[in-house]
Amino acid sequence: MAPDPTVDLQNTVTHGRLRGLWRLMAGFRLTYLWATLSLGVAALSKTGVYLVLRDFVDSVLGDPAATPRLPLLAGAVVGLAVFEGFFTFLSGRLAARTAEGIALRLRNYLFDHIQRLPFAYHDQAQTGDLIERSTSDVDALRRFFADQVIMAGRIVLLFAVNLTALLALDWRLGAVSIVAIPIIIVLSLFFFRRVSKAYEAYQAQEAKLSTALQENLAGVRVVKAFARQTFESEKFDRQNWAKYQRGRQLMTMHSLFWPISDVLCGLQMLGGFVFAARLAIAGEISLGTYLAYAGMVVWLIFPLRNLARLIVQMSTGLVSFGRVAEVIRQAREPLGQGAARPQGPLQGEVEFASVGFAYKGDSHVLKEITFACRPGQVVALLGATGSGKSTLVNLLPRFYSYSGGSVLIDGLELKEIPRQYLRQEMGIVEQEPFLFSRSIRDNITYGVGRDVPQVEVEAAARAAAIHDVIAGFPDGYDTRVGERGVTLSGGQKQRVAIARTLLKDPRLLILDDSTSSVDTETEEVIWEALERLMRGRTTFLIAHRIQTVMRADLILVLDHGQIVQQGTHAELRDQPGIYRQIFEVQARIDEEVQKEVDRVSA
Repeated sequence: MAPDPTVDLQNTVTHGRLRGLWRLMAGFRLTYLWATLSLGVAALSKTGVYLVLRDFVDSVLGDPAATPRLPLLAGAVVGLAVFEGFFTFLSGRLAARTAEGIALRLRNYLFDHIQRLPFAYHDQAQTGDLIERSTSDVDALRRFFADQVIMAGRIVLLFAVNLTALLALDWRLGAVSIVAIPIIIVLSLFFFRRVSKAYEAYQAQEAKLSTALQENLAGVRVVKAFARQTFESEKFDRQNWAKYQRGRQLMTMHSLFWPISDVLCGLQMLGGFVFAARLAIAGEISLGTYLAYAGMVVWLIFPLRNLARLIVQMSTGLVSFGRVAEVIRQAREPLGQGAARPQGPLQGEVEFASVGFAYKGDSHVLKEITFACRPGQVVALLGATGSGKSTLVNLLPRFYSYSGGSVLIDGLELKEIPRQYLRQEMGIVEQEPFLFSRSIRDNITYGVGRDVPQVEVEAAARAAAIHDVIAGFPDGYDTRVGERGVTLSGGQKQRVAIARTLLKDPRLLILDDSTSSVDTETEEVIWEALERLMRGRTTFLIAHRIQTVMRADLILVLDHGQIVQQGTHAELRDQPGIYRQIFEVQARIDEEVQKEVDRVSA
């Protein structure tokens, strides 16, 4: 189910928490109103039973002439009980429909919203924390609407109806029954503030625990390979112990509130019973009035005591709403924003002019980047780890926005071209390819928004030198890969990712060190196919092997975020600098390896 487009949740959460919760109920308010009205009818039915009891004791009990009224009174009691049960059920059903509907909408919206947040946000956000907010916190909001708010409404209605009835019986009984109420309310607000802080700390620690678990499961192979199970267990124990301490603090708050509120409510009821008994003994009220009071005061005091408990519990829902709102308040990446749009497909002419970029809080990662390439050319980026190669190519699909200079694609300023259009026209193979836990065919066709004939899928797989491997699996292209593609080797995952990009048929291709996990022979096979398929496409290639970049039309050598050399392989090989140093080192290594191979073969 897609997110409800009629509800602007991002606008909703910009208001205060209570107003935000009210706006969150858009589309369900009438249903919730009927749920509340049903509770009102149920409350009236319960109070009506005690009024019938009063009439029975005062007017029927001991009066033989009133015996014919007994069936009528009994029928009234049964009818009121049926009414109470039916409307209580109806209220719960309507409240559940509201709560589940709000939770469904909120989960869908939150997931969609997270997908559309910029890369800069995901660079800082923790996966476990986002999972916690999308599941546990949304579920806390579901309980807030399904149980807590509707129960609070029931308690308020019971209090109002029974207090009104008590005042009607005898104003003194009504007055003496609410002496302790201000104290109970002040106590509830006192614990409300403290429980809110304790629960927020508890949820934050639970998010850290979820993050630790998620990281451990995602990196289980590394953990086992380095025999770090004990270290990981100790790290998890520390986070789990911290959660235990936060949970203990939270439970301590609850355990302190309950006995204090019980004592206050018990004293209130005891005082009321004594006062009403004295009035009955003095003949100022009837026995039936006393019995009706004894029944109604229970539904006056203890619901109020539960209201105080609910106020404390409702703080968890408000905290969860605040945590979810923090995510929703984040500005989405404007995919369609941009006034410029090339006519027809992207041609791939790219020009960087004095481009600079810095991550938030960091010094400049890129400085004065200037170069140009024509459509269909291959641009290779070479440099040490951290020199800015990946950052540079990530500017092209507007994953990040450059802070200075200008980038032109087909003569148009990059910032003026919609992100959606750019990413549809570009294909990317990441340095660490990600595969979904689906079939190989689903992974290859992931980037194409249409049904793809099998012949096209196989053609892309052949071009990526992975078809023969897939055909060797028992289920062929229907073979399911494990989570993150764990059932495939690194080279196989990379070739599947290359096939996925090639099937998209992009006009501009970005290969981020995409042949680093394949052997030399396989790399040659891939490059033979890529050279045919890259014709007419501008390709940005990140690599560490001279044998790979030497094929490029333009080679950019980066060092500490700057282009220190640029040119073709023949030009750079003869120039003093980083490129020639790398070339000589790798040539010497290749020569030594070849000598060793020849020696072993001999």
